[in-house]
Amino acid sequence: MRRIVGSGVVALILSVTPLLAAETTHAVPLAVGAAVTGKAVAAGTRQVFDPEAAAGDYVKGTLRVEAGVFDLDLVDNGGRHLRRLAEGAGGVAEFQLVAEGSGERLVVTADREGTYVLGIERKVGVADQRPAPTAYLSPAIAGIAAAVAMGGTTEAFWAMVTDRGTPLVEDGQDGRKVVTFLGRGAKRNIRLFGAPSGDHEELQRLGGSDIWFKSFEVPDDTRLSYQLAFDVPDVPGTARDRRVAILSTAKADPLNRHGWPAEAKDAYNQDSVLELAGAPPQPFLAEKGNPQGRLNTLSIESRLLGNHRDITFYYPPGFDPAHKDTILLFVFDADQYLGRVPVPRILDNMIAAGAVPPVVAVFVANPDRAARARELPANLAFADFMATELHPLVAKETGLAVPAARTVLAGSSYGGLASATVAMRHPEVFGNVLAMSGSFWWSPPGTPEDRREHVAGLIAVGPALPLRFFLSAGLFETGAQGTAGILETSRHLRDVLQAKGISVIYRDYAGGHDYLVWQGVIADGLIALFGGDRP
Repeated sequence: MRRIVGSGVVALILSVTPLLAAETTHAVPLAVGAAVTGKAVAAGTRQVFDPEAAAGDYVKGTLRVEAGVFDLDLVDNGGRHLRRLAEGAGGVAEFQLVAEGSGERLVVTADREGTYVLGIERKVGVADQRPAPTAYLSPAIAGIAAAVAMGGTTEAFWAMVTDRGTPLVEDGQDGRKVVTFLGRGAKRNIRLFGAPSGDHEELQRLGGSDIWFKSFEVPDDTRLSYQLAFDVPDVPGTARDRRVAILSTAKADPLNRHGWPAEAKDAYNQDSVLELAGAPPQPFLAEKGNPQGRLNTLSIESRLLGNHRDITFYYPPGFDPAHKDTILLFVFDADQYLGRVPVPRILDNMIAAGAVPPVVAVFVANPDRAARARELPANLAFADFMATELHPLVAKETGLAVPAARTVLAGSSYGGLASATVAMRHPEVFGNVLAMSGSFWWSPPGTPEDRREHVAGLIAVGPALPLRFFLSAGLFETGAQGTAGILETSRHLRDVLQAKGISVIYRDYAGGHDYLVWQGVIADGLIALFGGDRP
């Protein structure tokens, strides 16, 4: 190797001198598990070794340099250079190769006098280069895989699945459960929408059988809703175009006995439920015959936002505006929390059980999807609408004079983000935040990467606001490709709030971005903030 310096440029010129055939003929054999030591090797010295590899053999070894500097090359049986395996090595250099032909040699060249140890750790012949047997997470899948491999049918397996229902649940490690999602009858693919991984997952076909499956190990308190999408089309277009194509065939799992909602127009408008034995109770969901509150809907115009929307009021049974313990609850995404999540019934049951004081709820609808995406993520005009237009209207309509300490903003996803940012702008009006899987990863467009997580940043540099937070996130809401997800950013916000001295209650749930989880979380949050008549 020669160093050429000129015009401020340093170039390294590597020259590999062909070996004579006689040099390769007298190579030292190097067997697997053996090692050779070159001591006090002078600079420029070449030493040749025979790894005894046949064409196609996989060879793995180590060149450990104890002193000096060495190169390691592979040459053919005529001494011609094939590849450099280590250059200027000092210390330990691992190498791997696949022999192109028989008679290939390893050549160690001393760049600087020293000592080395060369060893071959492993050699695998072509006949032994076979993939490892598939390791199945699910014992049931392992059993049917073995049966199918021996020519058996899948009928008994499907009979068992039909009897038990899906997903299959089996014992895993350390108290966890192995959950296997199953599909039958697909031609090309089946995708899982709502997987514990937090992403769309492809089910794997078991050989050439009619079994499609995907297994996960999850906590024993997992609760989630999901759909299966059979034969999703591979549409041309962007990656997003291909991703959203899952919605064209996604529907409730035909083998799952627990549909949500229980009554739906069709399977495409229904999810399937996985609820393990340790899932936290949701005791306020069922109809219990308790006294019911009443609902009243108004359409209001906003001067600040230049649009109008519906606002729905929930008045508790026996409502008395003079009741000093009344809680005033604002809930974003009214369509979801009046329907999919039956908040009025939840409140009926909570109030009847004495879990919380009387609650007046105000459900805030979005004018449309575009308005939701524009207004809920940290929109100052929307925050001012909530405090200066909607709140006075609510006070006038209900006759309530509820202090900020008993007023709470609640929402999920962007609604959770809005709950935080509206209260942060107007803590004199809204003193409590109930954020379920809040989108705290969000930051304004153009924010530098090292300044992401807008809400945590504002809390960190701002004053200690007179607010109380209830934050929750799903264990399956993790980030991907180095980006923090809802789980990580919610935990980070919790830490920032604690460091700032702002009251915060935080809970993880073994679930995903899921209304099935949130229908229990909203009750948990209200009890955490106001149960036992907390101020």
